Amino acid sequence: MIVSFGFVSTALNLYEASPAKTMTFATYQKREKEEREAQLLSITKNNLQRTLRVLHYCVAHELPLYRMSSSIVPLATHPEAGWDFLKDTVDERKEIEHLVKKYNLRTSMHPNQFTLFTSPRKEVTLNAVKDMQYHYDLLKGMGIEDRSYINIHVGGAYGDKESALKRFYENITLLPADVKKRITLENDDKTFTTEETLAVCEKENIPLMFDYHHYKANPGETPLEELLPRFVETWKNTGRPPKVHLSSPKDEKAYRSHHDYVSPDYVLPFFKMISDFTDELDVMIEAKQKDRAALKLIEELSGVRGFKRLNGGTILM
Repeated sequence: MIVSFGFVSTALNLYEASPAKTMTFATYQKREKEEREAQLLSITKNNLQRTLRVLHYCVAHELPLYRMSSSIVPLATHPEAGWDFLKDTVDERKEIEHLVKKYNLRTSMHPNQFTLFTSPRKEVTLNAVKDMQYHYDLLKGMGIEDRSYINIHVGGAYGDKESALKRFYENITLLPADVKKRITLENDDKTFTTEETLAVCEKENIPLMFDYHHYKANPGETPLEELLPRFVETWKNTGRPPKVHLSSPKDEKAYRSHHDYVSPDYVLPFFKMISDFTDELDVMIEAKQKDRAALKLIEELSGVRGFKRLNGGTILM
């Protein structure tokens, strides 16, 4: 099995490379119209330039996966501050498109926990649709929407999973077809289990973004070896390898919290099990040390018997 790795948002080994600088709405309100628009554009350009720096870092380390920050454009979906962030960022977006396509990088985004489709409140759903459209528009503006995925969770249960799922199926129809086509759904560490999320994926023809740490925290009743072939099947017609999230618990008391790094001992049982069901696997590292954690895990796994490092970010096992 060929396993490829990536990380989330910021490369900590780079100086001042956070692509998520922002502007609060309170600050926005204090500025005059021309000044606020100029500042929003300046921050966005800076975030795009830093995204490009991180992508170059991925290329240099041969890491083929990268999750872009959802905060590249400040106040992008705020009802009182909506602005055309595509108008004056053509050069930056074209540079990103060129790099992603030249090196065939597999990009993604992950809206925050407030972007959900199970809420009984209509305004929450409408905001979720708006946020998903922003993510899609940004990816499309980069020319990489057809090779990127936008990952979300099913949402909250609000004390009644059956009713929440019913609302999900109703509310997800509000998404434009092109946006919905780029969705992946991730299993939760508290609410919807892998089996429950997988059932939604199978019904809606959406790839499952399997999170092993979340599964361990919220396993459900079905054995993992029965779920994994179904998980792999959800990726069958995407043209991409099945993709997982890997992290380790901070400790037993804070089991759901992410550790700085990923313990090889924690994830080795998963690798051995999943290798029975797929020849390729994409792995997004979600540890707090981001790129450092990804590179450290790759280095450690390459020293395990049966694992062979093919390049900077890919292992054969």
